[in-house]
Amino acid sequence: MLNLEFLNPLILTSLTPLVGLLILFVIPATKESFCRLVALNTACITFLFSLILWIQFDSHTSLFQFSATFDWFPSANLYYTLGIDGISMFFILLTTLLTIICILVSWSSVKFLIKEYLICFLLLEFFLIQVFSVLDLLWFYIFFESVLIPMFLIVGIWGSRERKIRAAYQFFLYTLVGSLLMLIALLTIYFQVGSTDLQILWHYNFTEIKQIIFWLAFFSSFAVKIPMIPFHIWLPEAHAEAPTAGSVILAGILLKMGGYGFLRFSIPLFPEACIYFTPLIFTLSIIAILYASLTTLRQVDLKKIIAYSSVSHMGFVTIGIFSLNLHGIEGSILLMLSHGLVSSALFLCIGILYDRHKTRILKYYSGLMQVMPLFGIFFLFFTFANLGFPGTSSFIGELLVLIGAFQLNRILTFFASIGMILGAAYSIWLFNRISFGTLKTQYFSFFQDISRREFWILLPLTLLILWMGIYPISFLSEMHFSVLSLIEQLF
Repeated sequence: MLNLEFLNPLILTSLTPLVGLLILFVIPATKESFCRLVALNTACITFLFSLILWIQFDSHTSLFQFSATFDWFPSANLYYTLGIDGISMFFILLTTLLTIICILVSWSSVKFLIKEYLICFLLLEFFLIQVFSVLDLLWFYIFFESVLIPMFLIVGIWGSRERKIRAAYQFFLYTLVGSLLMLIALLTIYFQVGSTDLQILWHYNFTEIKQIIFWLAFFSSFAVKIPMIPFHIWLPEAHAEAPTAGSVILAGILLKMGGYGFLRFSIPLFPEACIYFTPLIFTLSIIAILYASLTTLRQVDLKKIIAYSSVSHMGFVTIGIFSLNLHGIEGSILLMLSHGLVSSALFLCIGILYDRHKTRILKYYSGLMQVMPLFGIFFLFFTFANLGFPGTSSFIGELLVLIGAFQLNRILTFFASIGMILGAAYSIWLFNRISFGTLKTQYFSFFQDISRREFWILLPLTLLILWMGIYPISFLSEMHFSVLSLIEQLF
């Protein structure tokens, strides 16, 4: 049975990247400018359709909206079901926005295989939209793993340094091996329940021992994606070798798939196991926050500094998710969205420097505020957003996470707060080293401030970070009933 309206905005959002892909396939690779225009217009149209999702979204219900069901393998009780709620909607919006930014930032920096590069990004966008909208466990796994293919190619082919092949394989193998246990658990669930439909599984009561086993299997996959310590080794390498757009989509969206997986699957399907393993998650999260913050202070590669800070921020996210209360979960979602904007902006700033000077080693940069004042202003703003300065999006997210954690354990909140202090230390230290001091003209013969294209890439991110920080209720109100429904499934 097909339950689908042709003008369903979720279907339109899902299919538009595929249409752009097909058009790109038939365009000759020599017409590079035309390929770029097709990819950009496709990404912009997809973003407009995703905005319609937000405009038409009913924030007063926790039910899945814009639902569509396709017969896939009905004799085996397997269907392809789409739908979004207040949790998944903003991740789709973030995906469609960052895809536009990735295409724009690669406009002149990618010099070869441009058509193939753009195909990879549109394919990645399609897979990510499916990850955040599909309501079937089997299809989620398929798209969750499919994301690896275009990302592997982006890092391995268009990476910036000689270690890019090693980094690509490391990224691929870490995430693939972690997901194999999830596949085994998924098949076990299917043979036990007879369906992989998420809304059916939510009403199925697994025994406590099975919940623990299944939770660990899912955790092995989601913890690598976030990534949690000690599964984080692939992240700094992948960031250091990826092109700027690759780092933006990796930090902005791919790291959020693990957190989304915990919210969508682990908590509602295995509530008793979630409560049982909460001390383990809190311990790993605190270690991640403190270890990653201290490790960030000793890095010399600009991308690795931002990469390790991402590990620290994701530690706050997992604390918020497993606080299992309204403030903590809403704060973790807001913090994931904020991190998607802030870390993407910081990687864009690093990419601007790399495009001009072909190095990311910190010691070569100093005094850039004297010759690149506009860049310095943007970098200062994003640095303050990264450390959770009041008025920026990260502050609201971290505040709600700490409120949620405080309701459970004050010692946990104390150690998490130390992470905020360390975050301020490495953020201000990085900005000070790059922007102030003596200008090192012996290394670089010219300095050029940001171009008009770079300005219009960074400005929307700045405005969104301010909007989320000053008026967060416009985001929190949309996810409120979905989060309440999630908590009700727990208790």
